[in-house]
Amino acid sequence: MWPEQGWALLHLLLVASLSQAEEMVCKLREDPENPHISKDGDIMLGGMFSFHSSWKNRDDTYMHKPLSLQCTRLNFRAFQYAQAVLFSIKEINNSTDLLPGIKLGCKIYDTCGSIPRAVRMALAMVNGNEEVFVSSDAPCTRPAEIQTIMGETSSSLCRAIATVLGPFHLPMISHFATCACLSDKVKYPSFLRTIPSDYYQSRALAQLVRYFGWTWVGAVRTNADYGNYGMAIFTEAAEQLGICLEYSVAFFRTDPPEKIRQIINIIKHSTSKVIVTFLSHMDLDILIHEFSQYNLTGYQWVGTEAWIFDSQTAAMDTHHILDGAIGLFIPKAHVSGMKEFMLDVKPLNSSGNELFTEFWEGLFNCKFNQSDLSNENEKVCTGDEDITEIHNSFTDMSLMPIFNNVYKGVYAVAHALHNILGCNETCNSKVQLNPFTILQHIKNIRFKTKEGDEVYFNENGDPAAKYEIINWQPTQNGIVDFVTVGLYDASLPADRQMNIENKTLIWAQNSLQVPLSVCSEKCPPGTRKVLQKGKPVCCYDCIRCAEGEFSNITDSITCERCPSEFWSNEKRDACVKMEAEFLSYEEIMGCLLTAASLFGTCMTCLVAYIFFRYRKTPIVRANNAELSFLLLFSLTLCFLCSLTFIGQPSQWSCMLRHTAFGITFVLCISCVLGKTIVVLMAFRATLPGSNVMKWFGPVQQRLSVVGFTLIQVLICILWLTISPPFPFKNFREFKDKIIIECALGSAIGFWAVLGYIGLLALLCFFLAFLARKLPDNFNEAKFITFSMLIFCAVWITFIPAYVSSPGKFSVAVEIFAILASSFGLLICIFAPKCYIILLKPEKNTKKNMMGKGAPKTS
Repeated sequence: MWPEQGWALLHLLLVASLSQAEEMVCKLREDPENPHISKDGDIMLGGMFSFHSSWKNRDDTYMHKPLSLQCTRLNFRAFQYAQAVLFSIKEINNSTDLLPGIKLGCKIYDTCGSIPRAVRMALAMVNGNEEVFVSSDAPCTRPAEIQTIMGETSSSLCRAIATVLGPFHLPMISHFATCACLSDKVKYPSFLRTIPSDYYQSRALAQLVRYFGWTWVGAVRTNADYGNYGMAIFTEAAEQLGICLEYSVAFFRTDPPEKIRQIINIIKHSTSKVIVTFLSHMDLDILIHEFSQYNLTGYQWVGTEAWIFDSQTAAMDTHHILDGAIGLFIPKAHVSGMKEFMLDVKPLNSSGNELFTEFWEGLFNCKFNQSDLSNENEKVCTGDEDITEIHNSFTDMSLMPIFNNVYKGVYAVAHALHNILGCNETCNSKVQLNPFTILQHIKNIRFKTKEGDEVYFNENGDPAAKYEIINWQPTQNGIVDFVTVGLYDASLPADRQMNIENKTLIWAQNSLQVPLSVCSEKCPPGTRKVLQKGKPVCCYDCIRCAEGEFSNITDSITCERCPSEFWSNEKRDACVKMEAEFLSYEEIMGCLLTAASLFGTCMTCLVAYIFFRYRKTPIVRANNAELSFLLLFSLTLCFLCSLTFIGQPSQWSCMLRHTAFGITFVLCISCVLGKTIVVLMAFRATLPGSNVMKWFGPVQQRLSVVGFTLIQVLICILWLTISPPFPFKNFREFKDKIIIECALGSAIGFWAVLGYIGLLALLCFFLAFLARKLPDNFNEAKFITFSMLIFCAVWITFIPAYVSSPGKFSVAVEIFAILASSFGLLICIFAPKCYIILLKPEKNTKKNMMGKGAPKTS
């Protein structure tokens, strides 16, 4: 029994009128719709194809009943699909294995590509067209005239038909409607198809575009369900892959020319060189015609199965606008015997209607009625024309994979009927066929055709999604060769779905170079992408990475920070280990300072040698030889301690350099301080009644030096115990260098060491300043004053120079201060004595030291 919804819709179309006679007749309110191609059989299949692709517009006044739709533009492709249905039925009827004893028939209607007409044809097939005589106790109902419907080609038509047929659960199997919307089983429960859904094709197209690096493309679509839904899915997938659409326009072949010209202007003024299309071949023909009028070439076309394998479209492209096009098509197929059957057009005449006459006249470009000849180039049809002499879209077999889809759809119905009727050697013809039962069996069938193709439907009524990647390659004779250059299989893992074969591809304008279509050039390593304001994400500027950052990939959106102890190279595409900077012996500055230190050490040793050799001379003995030798020893240590500042700092060198410097300098200043005090005491001892020398004799002198030095040793021990200096990698001074230096550890300890040295130096300077006017022959206070003046001046200027000097230069400043102060002490205190010892030996006498010799010289 029909569902209640079905009867409700059926009663809207049927009017039951009861006559006064004994018999009742159910009549259609409208004129009956007769099939355009029919074949008798025990079980009837329906078919719906657009034998005409357009119709004449009319203005309805609503004052009288509208006339029937007047169809125009004969479409030979639809005749091929109808022939595929007839071939399949004939093959099944001749088979002893499938539906034995059952003959399939068909009724095929022309929709003209019109949605209202398609719905009308569908309802005609459901409820029948002839008058029905019924008894007084029977309603105006009857079983469906057909069991399934094969077709339609257009997604929009299929949506309209499937919506109407859904409540009846009448199976509808399309061979070419790819709109993903038709996979919705809630809206279209009885719709199935033998071609993959655009859900997969759209994503495959996006992956294909991304594979060739096209991130800036234009999009043109048919303004119908096929184009709108397909392009919507493509746009979503493209965005996920980083592809941007510069424009997306839609049109339909019946649109006014002004709208087509607007689209042409948009494309002409665009910067993208790739056009992705979701167009029917009829809409594409119109667009290509406009392209040729404006002489627009050089665009790379990316197409769908609707036209990419269509030789008719290629033949119409006389300006070679589509040369090099690439796109997706269902895998090639071959059905043995189908081509020969399709080209045998005589059986189409069995329909006995005007369609065959129009088809024959269009096929052979002739007229049966001589009075209909419009010009002398047309000829009269004889009915015996040879189809082998013509070449048009009907004789073109390039769409055999689509014909195979029709073939598989008819066989799916046959296998479902075979199971329902329990066919073995014979079929149970008494089984009452129900469309719902047929639909359920079709959804669950799984079989192989004689060519080995496996046929089944998933839960959405779709087959497995597999595509061949087709490339248009023009030949020398001007014919396009459709070359398979790859495969796409949606059932495989994502990283293996697309497989481009190692073949030569031809691109737009017969180029062998992959065209470039980007809004912005790729950002090389060492830069990052910055989006341009107000533009899509594919439009950006390339900004060089900042210092210390890098990017080692193309089109990086960020620059990464280099790890610690690394810095970006000049190109900013990698990080290199930072140069470790410290004062080394290999560089010129280190060599000069080392030489100066060694020179000072040698000079001090030379002075010590001179003093030792002339130790018994009055000038040596008079100037406290013991303190002089101790001073020379400490100066030697001062010169040598500067060497600890040169070289890469280590834990031991950092502790040694500061402590050795502090102790040796205190030892040195202590000796100078002792010599100064001795001079003052000696002068006081020469005064009558003075006995001060007994308070600062040799023992006291030694104890004072040791005492002053021990205080510094104690400070250094505390410093090293609490917070000693340590090697430190300084990243703050320079961005691209590591300054390896000795951190002070405790700043208080460092400044305590310097402060103590400064305190002793000031004390020594003060005492020497007091003794500066004593007689020259009796003391060296004047030379000590000069030496302390130099010492203090050097270390006072050292502080700001040390603080402001970067990196290794601060170490150099410290070494320079050590050497300068050491040389100052050595030269000021010992140079005059060496001068007298070596060059003026006549002054090196006791008499001269006591002031009784030669007169003083100025």
